Amino acid sequence: MEMGRISTAMISSFSTEGKIDYEIAGVLIEHLIKNGTNSIVVNGTTGESPTLSVEEKEALLAFTIKTVNKRIPVIAGTGTNSTSESLQLTKKATELGADGIMLVTPYYNKPSQKGMYAHFTEIASETSLPILLYNIPGRSVVNLLPETVVALSKVKNIRAVKEASGDLEQIATIITETDQNFSVYSGDDALTLPILAIGGNGIVSVAAHIVGNDMQKMIAAFLAGRNAEAAAMHRALLPLFRGLFATSNPVPLKYALKKMNIGTGGVRLPLISYGDCNAEFDHIWKEYEKNRTLFA
Repeated sequence: MEMGRISTAMISSFSTEGKIDYEIAGVLIEHLIKNGTNSIVVNGTTGESPTLSVEEKEALLAFTIKTVNKRIPVIAGTGTNSTSESLQLTKKATELGADGIMLVTPYYNKPSQKGMYAHFTEIASETSLPILLYNIPGRSVVNLLPETVVALSKVKNIRAVKEASGDLEQIATIITETDQNFSVYSGDDALTLPILAIGGNGIVSVAAHIVGNDMQKMIAAFLAGRNAEAAAMHRALLPLFRGLFATSNPVPLKYALKKMNIGTGGVRLPLISYGDCNAEFDHIWKEYEKNRTLFA
């Protein structure tokens, strides 16, 4: 599955009326391409997918595919807790020309491992697109266990997993027991380097919106065997990674982008902005800038 080392889970840009702002979305896409993003995930958690209607998801995906114009791959987040709705979104993404789809573990209804296997294989049978599984127990409650991922990796077009369990032992097991053509991506910016170190492929990132090029330099240093240099970059980035999750994602990220003169609007209820977190992020950003010489 062609995603590169850094795939950015793109936020959804909103106007002051709360509608998708396509002009700003276009600016953001160009910013991401210039700043270290190898592929874009549309309609994921960072894009506030639970608050987007089916029509909005389809329109934003179509706009992104057209704007990107094959410069980098576009991955469509089509997973929901409804297999039938996920199928509908997947078929539309296939029709629109997405380069792949991302399927999150079904949330709220708490399916069993067999239920998740059936959910993912049912959707995989209805598309020719490569599939990125997305395991995020902190949001979906259920944990897609390594043995289930290994079984799913034997399905021809299930080619990768975004692992956000935070469990390096679980992630190492998946890397060991799947074949070399199956990719494992971190779903947590703070685990980018540790997951690369145990054989993972890269990161589906939030932070790449603002520090994508610096993250690419960290990854390049690691791949070139400059481990101490990569580790120093990792430590310099860690407070920033944590700051972006000081409250619900993407609240701090939208504030950070505004500081970079990319105003992507507010968040949709039930998310709200938090002034205290903005002040905390300002402090973190100042500390990060002191270490920018590491990335020169």
